[in-house]
Amino acid sequence: MAGEAAAGYRRLILRRALLLALLTLLLLAAFLLDVATGPARLPLSTVTDALLAGRGAGGPMSVIVWDVRLPYAIMAVLVGAALALAGAEMQTVLDNPLASPFTLGVSSAASLGAALAIVLGTGLPFVPMDWLIPTNAFVFALAAMLLLQFLARLRGAGVQALVLFGIALVFAFNALVALIQFVATEQALQQLVFWSMGSLARSSWDKIAILAAALALCIPFSARAAWRLTALRLGEDRARSFGVDTEATRRGSLLRVSLLAGVSVAFVGTIGFVGLVGPHAARLMVGEDHRFFLPASALCGALLLSLSSVAGKLVVPGLLVPIGIVTALVGVPVFLALVMGRGRVS
Repeated sequence: MAGEAAAGYRRLILRRALLLALLTLLLLAAFLLDVATGPARLPLSTVTDALLAGRGAGGPMSVIVWDVRLPYAIMAVLVGAALALAGAEMQTVLDNPLASPFTLGVSSAASLGAALAIVLGTGLPFVPMDWLIPTNAFVFALAAMLLLQFLARLRGAGVQALVLFGIALVFAFNALVALIQFVATEQALQQLVFWSMGSLARSSWDKIAILAAALALCIPFSARAAWRLTALRLGEDRARSFGVDTEATRRGSLLRVSLLAGVSVAFVGTIGFVGLVGPHAARLMVGEDHRFFLPASALCGALLLSLSSVAGKLVVPGLLVPIGIVTALVGVPVFLALVMGRGRVS
């Protein structure tokens, strides 16, 4: 019996590893398709040749691929992975399947920071104008998460109270953004509305480097906490019986969520459903073992946003539809299909 159980466990681990490999291959295909898609359709052979030749190869194809298409496609992958990883951790530590990086007001706080920069020109001193909007958005997102944790510790609140505090912050920040919109000029209002739609058009290599560094910083800590997060899914009392410090685990996870979501929103604006759909899709494929669930969530989020990037270029020929609109249109039916499919399975 013990031998059969061990063999079954090995088969389960192998199956989950193969699913991660399959997701990686699908993501690579979507990434290449994203680079090839645009006003000037490029064959995949041309794209791969330009990528292999390097940035310094010269020629019009190299410029199109390396300076125009590639930053856009890489940002889609990184933002999708960051938001989905943040959503996966948030759903675990809040024990709420509807949790996402924006549940606790991260997105609303970032929007408030961006609104202050766009409409009033208010921000941190000595920050260049080109970086004022993303810096403001990130600082406000991080401050909102710190404020939330301070309120929770001050009141000795549990998970449900933490969610309620977050909802209250969402309404407060949205009201302040609406007030700023009310007094904004027509030009500033148009810029703010476009920012809030979510767009990858502002992608650049320096922003990619910052987001990649944030992911590289958070992923090792997420991987190290995988066992504790898996135990937390069994309930707080049971996790404590295994020796897990649930409060410390939750604080660390929420700090990672605030960093990943804050940097992502600061650079591309509000992009919904990725942090919600990605973890749900991953959970259906690999289960609750966070050794596989966390990387699968990141891969599903990156794949979803990469495919949404392709769709945004094809919906209206010659026009780049903001990716936040695409994820909302695609995310709703995908999320409903996941929920209905899970209901049939159970």
